[in-house]
Amino acid sequence: MKKFSIGLLAVLFVFTLSSSAFTAEKYGKPDKVTKWVFQPCFDSSDAGWANGIVPWIKAVEEATEGSIKIKLEPAGAITSGSEAFGATAAGMLDVYAGWATVYGGDMPEGMLAFGMAMGASNHRDSWAAMFGDPKYRIGDLVQAAANDRNLQWVGWTCQGPNSMFSKFPINKMEDLVGKKMRAGGPHALFHAAMGGAPVSMGGGDIYTALKLGTIDGTYWDTGGIDDMAFQEVIKYASLPGWCPAQHQEIYLNLDQWKGLNQWQRDKISGIFMSTYFETSRMHSAGVDEALEILKKAGGEVITMSEDEVKKMRAKAIKDVWPKVAEKSDRAAKGVALWKEFLKDIGDI
Repeated sequence: MKKFSIGLLAVLFVFTLSSSAFTAEKYGKPDKVTKWVFQPCFDSSDAGWANGIVPWIKAVEEATEGSIKIKLEPAGAITSGSEAFGATAAGMLDVYAGWATVYGGDMPEGMLAFGMAMGASNHRDSWAAMFGDPKYRIGDLVQAAANDRNLQWVGWTCQGPNSMFSKFPINKMEDLVGKKMRAGGPHALFHAAMGGAPVSMGGGDIYTALKLGTIDGTYWDTGGIDDMAFQEVIKYASLPGWCPAQHQEIYLNLDQWKGLNQWQRDKISGIFMSTYFETSRMHSAGVDEALEILKKAGGEVITMSEDEVKKMRAKAIKDVWPKVAEKSDRAAKGVALWKEFLKDIGDI
């Protein structure tokens, strides 16, 4: 009888612990408020600030009913822009935003999300390839790579075309031969493949380099050229540029992600798609506005012919995409899926 009583008490004790754990993990808004520090690799002068990360922060805070509060800081407030991705993985920062982990150096699979050279033509096609169509799901490869680096990919926005802004007209790829253009990472691979001379430099040095003639032009997201006052020192904008649909990603420290309850994680996952389309539309409007500013300043907008775009795409797929694929096994798989997607929609 005594043994039975002890056994019964043990069972009741375990049940009590299980019930307590279940209660603690109940689905819904938690009692505590989680606070994050968000530092992207850029500051408020970048188009991605107001049209990308600010709407995402608002959506997260609203979706989680105030149980998550996010403090936004500019690059340099806590760490440099170039170090912000690694600092987020290490837990020094909670949230980061940038482009392919600053052009893929720390995570080459990020280039699959940033935008392939002459790849998807718009944000709708990009979404279909990355998440919308189960045949491809390239985004899963990026998420797996992020998880391996102690990060969770939580946000994404299309900034429109990353175009060519220059002192000389660019109507065809041969016009780039021998030209010195500021280019980094994947756009440097593209420019070199087109016969140009890519020049690496920080964003803050581009205006002066253009004014002095040190470079002939630059690759830049179209909606951000007026923020950089490029219309004062360049004459031409050639579209669709090297990437018709450039993207910016947001990553959260994985430990912070795991520290949330399931309700909070579901809420954040739930706004991924809606904020993508909202911010992509905002960037699209910014592109139109920036090009109008350029034209009013005396500049000219060149839209390349369909035949020329096809030629540049074919060369990019032949000479640039393999350089992305060789970075990792996941990158190679993603490049193959991107190629399959473009074939299926008739772009190649």
